[in-house]
Amino acid sequence: MFTGLITDVGAVRKIEKAGDMRLEIGTQYDTSGIEIGASIACSGPCLTVVDKGPDWFAVNASAETLSKTTLGSWSEGAKVNLERSLRVGEEMGGHIVTGHVDGTAKVVERHSEGDSIRFEFEMPKALERYVASKGAVALDGISLTVNEVEGNRFGINIIPHTQQATCFGDLRPGDEVNLEIDVLARYVARLEEAR
Repeated sequence: MFTGLITDVGAVRKIEKAGDMRLEIGTQYDTSGIEIGASIACSGPCLTVVDKGPDWFAVNASAETLSKTTLGSWSEGAKVNLERSLRVGEEMGGHIVTGHVDGTAKVVERHSEGDSIRFEFEMPKALERYVASKGAVALDGISLTVNEVEGNRFGINIIPHTQQATCFGDLRPGDEVNLEIDVLARYVARLEEAR
């Protein structure tokens, strides 16, 4: 489980495509404290550490992960938002993020709004019922508040801190991000279906 608060921006060092995709990600984390088998959210998806070195760790991405996320389009040098899993007793500053990505959303608009950057995203029609104004979403692993929703489009603002501490400042119209809907919205929708 994660909070959606990014603690490092890493970079893809190496990609191997044989069976599952293997990614080596450079990081500023002290990897001596990362166990093999640990979970790290990599721009959203929760991935398992399978190898590591002094300034990098490796993960595998299965066909399911590649079909639901942007990982298949990553290249060497790509920036990656990183968050280690939440430990009991740590501050819960974002919202509950599982690292189970539901699909991708596309940037359709970007403009300045004060010191913030205002983004409009288009999501798959099948997910629009789960996104609500003033609700939470995780985009590329970042916990964000939805400003408004209209059909399958929604808007968010990115404050200067988030622009600097994540990969979000680099996004342009046409780019895609990993979208995880709020876990509470998922269960409320499921209960509604059961009625």
